[in-house]
Amino acid sequence: MFSKLVIITSILFWVLILYYSVLTILGLIFKIKERNDERKLVEYPSVDILIPAHNEGIVIFETLDAMVNLYYPGELNIYLLNDNSSDDTGKIADYFAKHFKNLYHIKVPLGTPKGKARVLNYGFSISKGDMVVVYDADNQPEKMALIKLVEKAVENEKYAGAVGYVKTINMYKNALTRMIGLEFMVFQLLMQSGRWMLFRLGSLTGTNMLVKRKVLEEVGGWDAYALAEDAELSVRIYSKNYLLPVVPSSVTWEQEPEKLNVFIRQRTRWMQGNLYLISKIIKDKNMTKGINKFNTFQMVSIYYLFVSLVIASDIWFVMGLLGKIKIDYQIPLLILWFETLWIYVVQIVTSAVVEREINLKNIIFAVLMYFTYAQFWIYLVLKGYFLQMKGSFKKVEPEWDKTLRF
Repeated sequence: MFSKLVIITSILFWVLILYYSVLTILGLIFKIKERNDERKLVEYPSVDILIPAHNEGIVIFETLDAMVNLYYPGELNIYLLNDNSSDDTGKIADYFAKHFKNLYHIKVPLGTPKGKARVLNYGFSISKGDMVVVYDADNQPEKMALIKLVEKAVENEKYAGAVGYVKTINMYKNALTRMIGLEFMVFQLLMQSGRWMLFRLGSLTGTNMLVKRKVLEEVGGWDAYALAEDAELSVRIYSKNYLLPVVPSSVTWEQEPEKLNVFIRQRTRWMQGNLYLISKIIKDKNMTKGINKFNTFQMVSIYYLFVSLVIASDIWFVMGLLGKIKIDYQIPLLILWFETLWIYVVQIVTSAVVEREINLKNIIFAVLMYFTYAQFWIYLVLKGYFLQMKGSFKKVEPEWDKTLRF
């Protein structure tokens, strides 16, 4: 019986490996084929940039400096949404607001639930641009990042907006940031591009993202209780039969956690947010319309099926080493294990080649990540399960844990 269970697990693993391999290949093709020429418009729509900020004094100067240097030939207004900061965020924002007439320092009123989504809703309510663009307070978008999002979004009436690419500005600070940077190259670039090419399915990334005002009004803005507000908004947008095209050439640079405890808190919040979204989808049948049926299946497969398979494979591996179990299918299972490692490493190396970040140290880290960084994901998911169930049982508001800057 146990042998049959292991074989079934192995087959499911192979299917998932094949799927992610296909996404990687298609993502690579999409990145290579992406047109980098500017699509000149007769008239550019008005754009509002929303930047939620709470105690961001360490990074906000560089962020606002990048914002005022964005190239955009149409009307552009930048809103620094100061969510009751107690550091010098406000002073820095005032400095920029004084020197740039299209940058506004907005003091967000106190309110609940606390978090990014509520602040974005307030910013949306006081702005008026045709296009709404979100950047996190630690972002430094490249000069042409914004115009590329706008030009893609107006290509098709079915496009609700556009999704850019996020790169790690402090990638080589230490081992953790290097692993995060390599991960982002795969999942922010190749996987995202591959899903768009295969299914016409993109996903808002929380930053360097554009949504048309009329679409935001139609879906009712952001869910203030969603910790993964970007993924939740993506699902509701797709439920209205819109699309979210991916624009890999629109690049922003973002600071990632440099300490393990900060990384754990950030990723746990992401996990909670995605689990909240899955439960919301299950309860609301309107959120499973159209392509969301596949989107829902993919989320469930990642956070329930895939994590179960990983745990099962790890248990099998450890028990096998201890001599506690003996299975007659050793060769196929051994091949599967090496295939998983090989494909994981190839995906990272391929993305590093595309981004011109390939070197011997990154290749070594790609191997090490399989045994450390990738396995740590299990702990984060399980912690997310626990906190989500705890919150549901006690019926308390989700707690927004802001990522510390360095």
